[in-house]
Amino acid sequence: MKYLYVSAAIAPLLMIAPAVAQAADAAKPANREAVFSTGVAKGRDRLDSATSTSALRESEIEVLGARSLGEVLRNIPGIRAEYGIGEGNANYSIRGLPLSGTGSKYVQLQEDGLPVLEFGDLQQFTSDMFMRSDLNLSAIETIRGGSASTFASNSPGGVINLISKTGDTEGGAVEATYGLNYGEKRVDGDYGYKISDTLRMHIGGFYREGEGPRDVGFTAYKGGQIKANITKTLENGYVRVYAKYLDDRTPAYQFVPIRVTGTNADPTFSGPTNFDLKTDSLMSPHNGNILTLDGDNNILRDDVRGGQHAVSKSIGLDSQFDVGGWTISEKFRVADISGSNMSFRPIAVAPAAALAFVYGGPGGALSFATGPQTGQAIPNPTALNGNGLLTSSLLLYTKVNSLDNVTNDIRASRVWKVGGGNLTTTVGFYKSSQDYGTDLSFLNVLSDVRGDGDTSLIDVRTAAGVPTTQNGYIAYGIGGALYHRTYDMNYGVDAPYASINYHVGKIAVGGSLRYDMGDVKGTLYGAELGGGRLGVTSVDMNGDGRISLAETKVATLPLGQPGRVDYNYDYLSYSAGVNYRIAEQLAVFGRYSRGGRASADKILFTPAVNYNTGKLVDDNSAYDTVKQAELGLKYRIADLTFNVTAFSARTGERNVQVNSNAAGDIQVENIVRGYKAKGVELEAAVRRGPFSVTAGATYTDAKISKDVLHPEFIGNKPRHQADLIYSVTPQVELKYATVGVNVIGTTSSYAQDTNQLKLPSYTLVNAFVQVRPTEQVQLMLNVNNLFNELALSDVEQAAIPASGVVLGRAYNGRTASATLRYTF
Repeated sequence: MKYLYVSAAIAPLLMIAPAVAQAADAAKPANREAVFSTGVAKGRDRLDSATSTSALRESEIEVLGARSLGEVLRNIPGIRAEYGIGEGNANYSIRGLPLSGTGSKYVQLQEDGLPVLEFGDLQQFTSDMFMRSDLNLSAIETIRGGSASTFASNSPGGVINLISKTGDTEGGAVEATYGLNYGEKRVDGDYGYKISDTLRMHIGGFYREGEGPRDVGFTAYKGGQIKANITKTLENGYVRVYAKYLDDRTPAYQFVPIRVTGTNADPTFSGPTNFDLKTDSLMSPHNGNILTLDGDNNILRDDVRGGQHAVSKSIGLDSQFDVGGWTISEKFRVADISGSNMSFRPIAVAPAAALAFVYGGPGGALSFATGPQTGQAIPNPTALNGNGLLTSSLLLYTKVNSLDNVTNDIRASRVWKVGGGNLTTTVGFYKSSQDYGTDLSFLNVLSDVRGDGDTSLIDVRTAAGVPTTQNGYIAYGIGGALYHRTYDMNYGVDAPYASINYHVGKIAVGGSLRYDMGDVKGTLYGAELGGGRLGVTSVDMNGDGRISLAETKVATLPLGQPGRVDYNYDYLSYSAGVNYRIAEQLAVFGRYSRGGRASADKILFTPAVNYNTGKLVDDNSAYDTVKQAELGLKYRIADLTFNVTAFSARTGERNVQVNSNAAGDIQVENIVRGYKAKGVELEAAVRRGPFSVTAGATYTDAKISKDVLHPEFIGNKPRHQADLIYSVTPQVELKYATVGVNVIGTTSSYAQDTNQLKLPSYTLVNAFVQVRPTEQVQLMLNVNNLFNELALSDVEQAAIPASGVVLGRAYNGRTASATLRYTF
């Protein structure tokens, strides 16, 4: 791993003697319009900034009763969050920007002003996998478009910043949460303390354990997090040191079979017999055994029940000083990130009798390979589990060797008095080093479709009794050696940036520039790079001295034929805007910006790189660009906030999309495409006595404007892009109780870019009740998806197949939890 030096500017600054305290995170106003600091040169009132921003404070997050970070972020206007997979590896997009891959390609997820991962869509590992929402969280700030592209890395769409508590408020809380109709027990706590007039600290975290909201038959959630920081205020600033330790295991809820009737334009979705889409999963104790080859082609055993295992250890420095009229801020963090991502993912579903024929020929016979019925024959495949279905599935094994990263961001700002106004100038330099070292293997198995955590692997024999599978394995690979890979990559980023803003009277006008320079080096191993030199071979995987049919289909790595990656790239980002404060309560703004986003791992194992020299075949493939225009209005009085922003965005993208066809073959498609979107964003909050309502909505008209490989897609709506997404949270806050609901909804969208099969609209109602019998005690009841609605997150197929069964994901059904909190 490459390590960075803390900026030399820090050394003399740390020697400044303490006196009168002046911390950058001084107490914020209690309303939603507190000073905003994310993605801008200098924190300022939102009505004086030509940006579209939102903030969720701790009290607002608390009532959501969210089971994952994705369930929190779905409440931010403009953010499209697909969190059906569970905790981590969710998909986030913004303002009609495309979701051709997974993760958060155009949105940077940060903690305390620095990215958790340099790239939010690394294959199998995304930023939110290494982030958690708990009592450490003070607020979530979001900037959409605007200056995000110049004040943050790889963030042309926007920035989502989780801000930690720092002990400026003394005291803390401890709470216990119990799943009333699902298996989870959780304990949270936090404590802030002023050690002296100039020294304070905060510590907090959580631990949880349980099966979770779906029936999987084992403890799927286990682990927690602890975070701590200590802040020293000085005469002219502050110094903060912080640390985090996360070790948490959660399941990855992958696709499941879904029955569909009707037409592509008006489909009706339902679960197969004896399988509930809202509470079941194909994960179970009977189908988790992973048998594969590691990065050295040695036999390795693991278990899918390890799920998404995130381990993150980090330590950082956050400081700010006023020196000679300049305000200098320094942020530094080093993170040691490891873990794994194990999951069970169907790639094709068909009647059991049909798959018996596919894998066993005429007269092919089925039997249970695992589970309580191991070895028993299945005499009537059409009646298997009442639904008669089998899946050809992947056991996904991905091990992190290193996602370590080091990040440093130093900037200096100064306010000058010029012509009766204030001229603010800022210069800064961002530097980071991000490792991407993983071993990845996809294995092919056959399983039944059964709920209640009882899914089993299935074996097939020919009519003559010859086995064609081995303990449920069809092959120890998929598509030959496809997706048996090892990555050993490092991404270095250097980015100087600067901004200028002039505020005189009611007008503020400004602009900013950023120049990103990337240095990419590494080595890849995968049969796709070997030109057939290595790929499928025979290995005695189970050590019985015989080679079965499945053992003739073992994916190996061409260790003698590495793929070299060694290239550089650079691009310019810029933003300019004007804000006019018509009155104390009212402001309008306009902004135009262009931002870039490095392609990172999405161009690896594609023709974009010459793997002999390591250089790019086409320099334009190194990054994608987003151009955005915004026009907004912001209004604020004591009990009312109203913000509306019209936007337009154009995106150029190179990406990799992975799908499976009807036969269960993995298809990897290199995307070279352009998108355009326009729309309107609304955000409002109103309070009248004990009654309050907060609401957000985004209307988007998005289209594919260019497609090199599929020109027939031009004019189509991008997949999963709904015309309207919205959230509304009305509540009544009395002396001893608070009651309310959080309503999340979306109109229909298309499952894929072909614009055939529609995903239905949905509205999810989440209810909450808080009772405060004493000042220090609070009892909370949260019910997510109160009406137990079936809401689909995504569907793999572009159209209804002849079988009437697709693969997709649904959000969790009704889950209720009770929390008892003691505040001190």
